[in-house]
Amino acid sequence: MDVGALVGGAVALVVGLLSWTQSRATNRRSDFKEITDQLRQDLDAERTQRKLLTSYVVDLWRWAKLVGPDTPAGPAPEPPQELDLTPWRQ
Repeated sequence: MDVGALVGGAVALVVGLLSWTQSRATNRRSDFKEITDQLRQDLDAERTQRKLLTSYVVDLWRWAKLVGPDTPAGPAPEPPQELDLTPWRQ
């Protein structure tokens, strides 16, 4: 057997294995980045909805403090247009 051919084959095998593991690591990093970006977008959307909901609850609370049991109430304040209330209106 030719020792040079065996050494060349072994080197090619090691290089192939290293490049394969590197490509898998790169794929995992890109998947992780996509997942974290999506989670960041979801968190930002949820924070926006929570701010809107909190402001609406505070508006209702202020309205309730102005309206006593004997006071004609008038309509309650409308929620902001961008507030998504679909989970509660089913």
